Amino acid sequence: MTLCDKISEAFRPVFVILAAMEQATHILVVDDHREIRDLLARFLGAQGFRVSTAVNGRAMYKQLEDGRIDLIVLDRMLPGDDGLTLCRQLRATSNIPIIMLTAIGDPVDRIIGLEVGADDYVTKPFDAHELLARIRAVLRRVQGGTPEPVASPDTVLRFAGWRFHADRRELESADGVIEPLSTGEYDLLMAFVQHPGRVLSRDRLIDFARGRSAAINDRSIDTQVMRLRRKIEPDPKSPTLIKTVWGGGYLFTPEIVPETIRER
Repeated sequence: MTLCDKISEAFRPVFVILAAMEQATHILVVDDHREIRDLLARFLGAQGFRVSTAVNGRAMYKQLEDGRIDLIVLDRMLPGDDGLTLCRQLRATSNIPIIMLTAIGDPVDRIIGLEVGADDYVTKPFDAHELLARIRAVLRRVQGGTPEPVASPDTVLRFAGWRFHADRRELESADGVIEPLSTGEYDLLMAFVQHPGRVLSRDRLIDFARGRSAAINDRSIDTQVMRLRRKIEPDPKSPTLIKTVWGGGYLFTPEIVPETIRER
């Protein structure tokens, strides 16, 4: 065995560990409380996740620049830009899943968090195992837990002047402007385009779009519908694409036209 072979053999366990870290789901914990950062880093690391931490928005963006992040656990109350501001900024340019942590127990605050783009909301003090379940539920939705598209992945779905790129989780307007979708908006729109012309109750939308493991409720679905309307409706105050059926749920009215990329 040559010297190079001996060195390679000696460092093989290190290479295996590095490869596993590269493949592991990477979670970024953004919280100004060191105890919480350390606790979650140890706990989530023991569950097989790769974990990085940040104390504020500036450190968060530095982590995002340095490498791939699969999910962010974001504190609501941060020095400088707070969690809501950072969530809104992230959602304008990225579909990365976000779970918000907050010490504010007001349900209205939860609705605001979902409104600005959070995928889930956990109130402090929290049980680490509950947070783990929420993280896994969001990752399942992002990594394949959503319903199958009505067409193959190389298909764009056209409706009402929009192009829905299911593979990229984006909407493209008639004039080519790209509108990114949060995970919740994407899941909800996917449910609608799979069932056009059918009234979907809130319970059905929870099943289709989010999954009951996310522990959301009817009000959360209403908030997601409101956000989606603001993006796709000509007049969100008088919606014609996503109609409310009182006592029934919601009805997606446009005709869905598959358009394969090869035909474009």
